[in-house]
Amino acid sequence: MSPVTIYDTTLRDGTQGTGISYSTLDKIRVAEKLDEFGVHYIEGGWPGSNPKDAAFFEEASKRSWKTAKITAFGMTRRGKMKVEDDPQVKMLLDAKTPAVTVVGKTWALHVTEVFQVSLEENLAMISDTVAYLKKHGREVLYDAEHFFDSFKENPEYSLKTIKAAQDAGADLIVLCETNGGALPEFVEETTRKVIAHLGRPVGIHTHNDGGVGVANALAAVRAGACQVQGTINGYGERVGNCNLTTIMPNLQIKMGIDLGLDLTRLRELANFVDELANVPHDIRAPYVGVAAFTHKGGLHVHAVQKLARTYEHVDPALVGNQRVITISDMSGQSNVMMKAEGMGFKFAKGDARVQTILSEVKRLESEGYEFEAAEASFEMLIRKQLGQHKPVFDLIEYHSTHRFHGGEHGFETCEATIKLEVDGSRVYTVDEGDGPVNALDNALRKALLPFFPALKDMRLADYKVRIIDGGTGTAAKTRVLITSTDGNATWGTVGVSCNIIDASWKALVDGIEYFLLKRAA
Repeated sequence: MSPVTIYDTTLRDGTQGTGISYSTLDKIRVAEKLDEFGVHYIEGGWPGSNPKDAAFFEEASKRSWKTAKITAFGMTRRGKMKVEDDPQVKMLLDAKTPAVTVVGKTWALHVTEVFQVSLEENLAMISDTVAYLKKHGREVLYDAEHFFDSFKENPEYSLKTIKAAQDAGADLIVLCETNGGALPEFVEETTRKVIAHLGRPVGIHTHNDGGVGVANALAAVRAGACQVQGTINGYGERVGNCNLTTIMPNLQIKMGIDLGLDLTRLRELANFVDELANVPHDIRAPYVGVAAFTHKGGLHVHAVQKLARTYEHVDPALVGNQRVITISDMSGQSNVMMKAEGMGFKFAKGDARVQTILSEVKRLESEGYEFEAAEASFEMLIRKQLGQHKPVFDLIEYHSTHRFHGGEHGFETCEATIKLEVDGSRVYTVDEGDGPVNALDNALRKALLPFFPALKDMRLADYKVRIIDGGTGTAAKTRVLITSTDGNATWGTVGVSCNIIDASWKALVDGIEYFLLKRAA
């Protein structure tokens, strides 16, 4: 395989995705992270299209970049205008980037119906713009927009457009599968024909509308493409672009193409970009998702325990991920043993207590419990089954109320009372909250803080409620998942009941007992 470079367009094409937005500072931070990772080109945006992109290029020009070439993106000159008079082309030069990517029309449909210029004028627009930027010392990449749609209808004119860019001095021609609807076989065949026609490799830019953005890029590389353009986590217009977090390990690990990247930081990079975009992590993302190396079925876990590669196509450490064994009603004894050993418990082979724990898990999951996201509750379950659990308090009773006061300026109050016994002392507390669960949480903490001052460091980070059997209407069981944190670690707990207050109470108590157990360790 010939060398392949990675061209990242997260900061331009990626921001065209629904719900994706970055501040100027965010864009600089993402670019720094991509540069540290070893990406070869970072497309920062379209100079002049918005103030954020203009500010990004101004800031980027002041910095030194380790591996990446910061790249500005723009279009060919306008029709019937001199290239030196086009303000958009001038902004590309003003961005002061070492490389510039210019997109031009390849599809005759776009030339005549959208640009409303002649086919010959379009060729001149391409040639003039590339030559002008080259004259000013820029590395020029030419993006042939809609190339594959165009080639299917009119291969002769499609080849003329990219030949015009090449003859004008373009350093690389990039074939763009802009609509995302082509299939890998066609992309590979077409890329081979283009390379043969131009006499040199090309780049590939794909979208994921048909769910084959990565497959199409891989097909182009097999045909001889020397650059892959895409975005981190597949952000992009409509359903997104070629996902670099998927294709980079496929190229480097599976196809043996040395990209010069430290893939052990891949998951870190993916999560970082998600965090700055305020986008939830895709747990099922290949290579970098939490579920990518998660094993749930008992037979699978048993096999992985003996030989990991039976159900893991690569070592998760190679991409900065890790193996996860979950506990559910599909679990076998291997799940319990591996998960428990990860928590510090030790069981000999054939230990009857493993089956006891597994039976309790299956019983609780049949009632609606779910331990995949509630590892703290699973550890408390193990301790209870092993006789290692000592409650931090004995509940006498609790009461939670919600009152709505009517009238023109109506308001509501929520109050909880709790009676406990802690170390032989009886405690009675009352507190209010924004809702009945919040009031209960406040009252419980108020009761326990004099005995366990460390609880001041613990807080709830997330609270989720799910109706399990909605067919029973208001009598349905409710599952409550609570995520707690002390600022360093986070842990999940679960409670199930037909009463949402009771389900919440169970998850709250598990969370507090787990925290105090770890603090005492």
